[in-house]
Amino acid sequence: MIDRQGASQLSGPPLIAAITSVCSAGFLLFGYDQGVMSGVVVSQYWLAQMSHPSTVMIGTITALYDVGAALGAICAAFTAEPLGRKRSLLLGAAILTLGSIIMGAAFERVQFMVSRIVTGVGIGYITSVTPVYQSEISSAAQRGWHVCCQLTTMLGGLMLAYWINYGMYYHPGSVQWRFPLLFQCVFSLYILAVTPWLPDTPRWLMRHAGAPDQGLAVLARLRGEAPEHPVVQREKDEIVEAIGIESKEEGSWLDLFKGHGIASHKRFYLALGIQFMQQMSGINIVTYYAPTLFQSSLGMTQEMALFLGCFLQLWYVLASFLTWYLIDRIGRRKLFVTMALGMSLVLVSEAICVALNTPRAAIAAVVFVFLFEACFTWGWMATVWLYPAEILPLKIRAKGAALAAAADFLGNFLVVEITPPALANIGYRTYIIFAVLNVANAAVVWCFYPETAGQTLEAVDRVFAKRDDGFLGEERDRWYRKVQWEMVARAARAREVGRRAEGQRGGLGGAEAGKGYEERVERGGEGLSS
Repeated sequence: MIDRQGASQLSGPPLIAAITSVCSAGFLLFGYDQGVMSGVVVSQYWLAQMSHPSTVMIGTITALYDVGAALGAICAAFTAEPLGRKRSLLLGAAILTLGSIIMGAAFERVQFMVSRIVTGVGIGYITSVTPVYQSEISSAAQRGWHVCCQLTTMLGGLMLAYWINYGMYYHPGSVQWRFPLLFQCVFSLYILAVTPWLPDTPRWLMRHAGAPDQGLAVLARLRGEAPEHPVVQREKDEIVEAIGIESKEEGSWLDLFKGHGIASHKRFYLALGIQFMQQMSGINIVTYYAPTLFQSSLGMTQEMALFLGCFLQLWYVLASFLTWYLIDRIGRRKLFVTMALGMSLVLVSEAICVALNTPRAAIAAVVFVFLFEACFTWGWMATVWLYPAEILPLKIRAKGAALAAAADFLGNFLVVEITPPALANIGYRTYIIFAVLNVANAAVVWCFYPETAGQTLEAVDRVFAKRDDGFLGEERDRWYRKVQWEMVARAARAREVGRRAEGQRGGLGGAEAGKGYEERVERGGEGLSS
């Protein structure tokens, strides 16, 4: 059961589905705990139990979860690589279960604050390891929508928390807030029950277990083929090659800040940046404080604010399914840029409606909140959690992804901490601030973030490898290429090469086309325009 190769009875799609289910349960917990506090902080029974904290103190109590999550993500950066993806997930689920029990049983403010930190540490571990776990067991063609599945489940957790809060509104007493907080243990116990039966990833096993055959056996089971099958052998060779290249240098924390010929340090900065920018979009103004927003900005009753928040999160989940279709077909970059600009326009419109403060403007303001969540989930939800695992090289993937998650939680802490006093003191101007930040996010992504869709994790390394840039040809003469980082054009060209190679496989045969694809990527896309 606790063997690193997991239960041998599972293979192919059922095995991938089982791993996806525990990864998704981890993100469901992430969403649930974000949503559950939206109802807790407006409960009169919780406020009385916590001695009626001020708006600033409510923001601090809520945001301590993100402090714990950042701490958990940093701890995961030290331990996830030696422990492996599987055992790190189990550790995170155990810590979160403990924190949830303490939180649901809290009788005074300090105990509740400590439990928020403990729960956050658990979710920091979980969210650091699950994108890497999912990415490393998925094929390149399916990686995007598998991670989308996780993030849709996260939104399902968020929606579930809102509906439970609304249902418990009609139950007086401390059960109104204790039950929603304790209910999340159901999902962490599911992770603890199922994960021991699952394997670690082939990449981790080949690098750390000291027995490449174990990694090959798991890889064959994941693909539902025999170990000697050409597809399995080719993927194994790519993994072994990447490990060989990266193991030539001594591994350390300093590797996060060294290029090693594949721009590792710059890719680490990209991972940090994209997750911090996600929080600067302003999403957690809505996620954590939707009922507060509806009450303070639009003058709704507590019951109506909770009820409308439930439908807002239902819309959030439904809208996220479109991302499953878009993420691999359109790619990460276009979704990042277009949806950041879309969120900016929506936030400006929201600010105007709140400033007008009329019944019609209030209705429009609610519509714009729904549009904002749609833009966010289409462009900045699954894509952000997927991107670090794709852009980081294997040698620093666990450390880099964990620290990127920490950057996300620190940004989250900042937004959650300032939102209650900001809404109280500057009102509609709060939305203007985040509208400007979204424009900045779009500009940064357009200039510096390469496309990673449609490429194996090992092929991304080849895109960043040092080589003569003559292959770009006339691309460099275009004005926008002079503003962008050269890797943006190189990644776009490699993706196009991959598409053409895929299209040629029917005529050339899988192995021959695959070989041609690798050769063209190695040459940086030479021959694409011929």
